[in-house]
Amino acid sequence: MSQTEKEPLLVLLDTEEEYTLLFSDFLKRHRDLPWTVRSYTDEKELRNSEKDRKASLLVVAESSYREDAPVMDADRTVILAERGRWCSGDLPVVDKYSPAEDVLARLLEIYMEIGGEYAGGSARTTGTRFIGLYTPVHRALQSTFALTLGQMLAEHHRVLYLSFEHYAGLRELVPETQQKDLADLMFFLLSDEQRFFLRFQTIKKRIAELDYIPPMKSGQNLLTIPGGEWLRLMDQIRAMGAYDFVLMDLSESMQGLFDVMRKCEKIYTMSREDRISRSKLLQYEQVLELYEYDDVLRKTTRCDLPKFHRIPTDVDQYTRGDLAEYVRGTIREIRRSKEESEQEEGEGKWNMQS
Repeated sequence: MSQTEKEPLLVLLDTEEEYTLLFSDFLKRHRDLPWTVRSYTDEKELRNSEKDRKASLLVVAESSYREDAPVMDADRTVILAERGRWCSGDLPVVDKYSPAEDVLARLLEIYMEIGGEYAGGSARTTGTRFIGLYTPVHRALQSTFALTLGQMLAEHHRVLYLSFEHYAGLRELVPETQQKDLADLMFFLLSDEQRFFLRFQTIKKRIAELDYIPPMKSGQNLLTIPGGEWLRLMDQIRAMGAYDFVLMDLSESMQGLFDVMRKCEKIYTMSREDRISRSKLLQYEQVLELYEYDDVLRKTTRCDLPKFHRIPTDVDQYTRGDLAEYVRGTIREIRRSKEESEQEEGEGKWNMQS
């Protein structure tokens, strides 16, 4: 489809061909951005190609910018700073050599500053399925299992990983001091719901093909969020239509745990074969029955994990080794369940139309 005047447009101008190619490819791989992306290494070519259009964002390398002769009309011009500190004018500046994710996050923030909005879901899936992972048994490889499952599923599906662990522990996931995390996402959910999708894009990170939201820096914050707000987050993510699966790495640190599990299509519970682990699992199942969450039990698959001898230490290597082989069986079950659900949904729609 050709780009129309009503569609937001981001134009990149930089004479450094390698950077322009790599960064524009990075942007285009993000299928849920609010703009059509066009990139140029030659100012004259840009003028000829875009002469009748207006850009939402014109992103210009410092070395290509001329204050006296703007290359095209734009709602906001952004400078990619190359020499450290940009000192000319009031234009917003982004460090050209920051990580690409950080540059993108800043561009999205600038877009929102000019009132840009986006409904999201340019690559809408047939339906988002939430998969919960929870066990009352400590040190049962729950998060390792979840991240292995997430990365392997993400090889063929769009997958989001959310951690609700009190202390996530993994240095690859825990945000730096200045980085936004799940707490910020919940704040935006309550204060800026109209632009939630764009806010979401400024926070999400990626391991290989797996998207994730950095977990809260302080697990104490998890305890303060009412359970209903987690359900609202799930509804909003489902409404985005951007993911096939959302993996919920759950813990007792969140309010409304059982209601969140009830909203998941499937629950995986890790266990070990020692007496204490079995006793904890039995007590947990009894509590579910006592509080009338039998439906959670019915959609729970218990994973009695064997003793693994080869589990990689780095998250991005989890897809190799003994645990990864075990997880392949879980993936087959998930895909089969997804196909059955889609078939039932299709038959239901057909019956309603008939």
